[in-house]
Amino acid sequence: MAIFNAKERIIECKIVYYGPGRGGKTTNLEYIFKAFNKHTSAEMVSINTKGDRTLFFDFLPMGIGKIRGCDVKVQLYTVPGQARYASTRKMVLKGVDGVVFVADSLEVRRKANLLSLKDLADNLKEESKSIFQIPLVLQFNKRDLADGGIPITPAEVMEKEMNRQLKAPYHLASAIKGQGVGPTLKQILLLTLRDLQRELKWTK
Repeated sequence: MAIFNAKERIIECKIVYYGPGRGGKTTNLEYIFKAFNKHTSAEMVSINTKGDRTLFFDFLPMGIGKIRGCDVKVQLYTVPGQARYASTRKMVLKGVDGVVFVADSLEVRRKANLLSLKDLADNLKEESKSIFQIPLVLQFNKRDLADGGIPITPAEVMEKEMNRQLKAPYHLASAIKGQGVGPTLKQILLLTLRDLQRELKWTK
């Protein structure tokens, strides 16, 4: 749930990058942090765990408009994808307003993607949220690996396996090269802001 700071006329919303371990969530946030550095008033905080990390920072994206005359501050988070960090993922999801699910395009990670997506749905349910109703964007990451002859899952197969019921917008990406990172962020911002505007109308 977004936080309204009446004194500073700022609405803070929370977007979480979710997905299997080593799928590219951290790379997405690192790229965004560098690209939007001038709009960021805080440092990027990194909580290191074995083989994975939780990152977060907030920024004021320009040109996305205001809600009820208030600027919108966006808090971006990643979660550690490995199974043993289940409690951390639940904690990070508390109060989430929008989700980017970063799927790993490697052929060998198909099962990991599906398990992580189910984990997301289950954790959102514990927060009394539905994966079918929350603003959600899928990102099929690591598409560049195909150029090196590494087996990756065709986009249409990933779309069928993960998105047949969700029907969420998705983007092909190579986060390490910055490809698809901006469009993914832009879309989740738009979906989240629309949702917040609807929510605030009901709470007048």
